Amino acid sequence: MTEPRVAGIVLAAGRSRRMGENKLLVRLGGETVLRRAVRTARAAGLDPVCVVVGEEPERLLGELAGLPVLPVVNPEPERGMSRSLREGVAALPDDVAGVAGVAILLADMPFVTAAMVRAVVEAAGDAAPMAAASYEGVVAPPYFYRRALFPELLELDGDGCGKRVYKRHQAEAAVVSLPAAALADLDVPADVERARELLGGP
Repeated sequence: MTEPRVAGIVLAAGRSRRMGENKLLVRLGGETVLRRAVRTARAAGLDPVCVVVGEEPERLLGELAGLPVLPVVNPEPERGMSRSLREGVAALPDDVAGVAGVAILLADMPFVTAAMVRAVVEAAGDAAPMAAASYEGVVAPPYFYRRALFPELLELDGDGCGKRVYKRHQAEAAVVSLPAAALADLDVPADVERARELLGGP
């Protein structure tokens, strides 16, 4: 029996105000932060992978040239991450056969691996409506939402990337414990330097 397909949404519409440059184009381990995130999603078996970008869309979409992704531009990134999530869910094709749900990744969490994403997806099993990662008690992406929750994701607004939906279904959700270090994201230049020290390469 064929395993149900799981789509992916990489949220990459952050405004990089504290970084001083577009953090998605910063290089880590020989590739940009954006390409690294897309590669992680693909390596996790997510298909199709939707990438939602915001500011400087031409530069970011150019960075994705040649990658098998579904690019989406969020026209209002200033309205918060939920707007990007809505844009990504809305862009998923209705006719993609066998898509059981979607995994949500943040592009600026470079220590989340493909194995971690798969662990979250697999934790939902056949029954849980969704699954989430917990980093020593801090619940954060990657998230997995079964298709039945798509309407709730499409109603979100403001900040956050679906945590309100998680709280609504927390009693039934599966939770996977991941190393606290994987929660680190990229907000300021010092974060990039630390990531380069750990990942190696420019």
